[in-house]
Amino acid sequence: MNTSRPDLSPSSLGQTQQLAVRHRVLRNTYLLLAISMIPTVLGAWLGLKTGITQVFGSSPGLSAIVFLAGAFGMMFLIERNKNRATGVGLLLAFTFFMGIMLSRLLGFVLGMGNGGQLIMLAFGGTAAVFGTMSVIASTTKRDFSGMQKFLFIGAVILIVASLANIFLQIPALMLTLSVMAIGIFSAFLLVDLQRIINGGETNYISATLAVYLSLYNIFSNLLMLLGVLGGDRD
Repeated sequence: MNTSRPDLSPSSLGQTQQLAVRHRVLRNTYLLLAISMIPTVLGAWLGLKTGITQVFGSSPGLSAIVFLAGAFGMMFLIERNKNRATGVGLLLAFTFFMGIMLSRLLGFVLGMGNGGQLIMLAFGGTAAVFGTMSVIASTTKRDFSGMQKFLFIGAVILIVASLANIFLQIPALMLTLSVMAIGIFSAFLLVDLQRIINGGETNYISATLAVYLSLYNIFSNLLMLLGVLGGDRD
């Protein structure tokens, strides 16, 4: 009589452990990503209530410096502490800061007659992009990791052009950059999600940071486009 026995070979055990790690990282990433939305909303609310970002309104250059210095500085600290509990606290502080910096755009859109609808539309659009990229990342056999180099170059060009437009103030360039940002960070999202799902990223704090940045940029640029092109200013 044949009796089936579980495969306890080293290779089988190794594959089981790798699969468990992937599931744990993916689960923790999604959980921390959901939690990170709370300080983001709180930061945005604080920014709207206090008008703190309006202090920089008369000096866009200073606002850009504060944003870049604060964002990159905190991202550096998060990566340095990604293997400690401190990393989670730093990530949540970072999302709070990003919420504050988002409040100026939110205030601009809320000042329109259909501002609330535009925010919900931008949120829905971002969720749709996230869902689409998640499905593609989990079902396709194509490896998108080769896109990272080109996406990084595109992101650098985007930052430089955005800084230049602070002084140039060209509306058409601003819209073009927003469209580019949505495309670039949607692709970043796909690459990052596939890396997490396939086990290429084993630290859920780093994974959450990468996904959060993509979603933040997609939402903010989509909201900017909707505000400029579909805002009711009457």
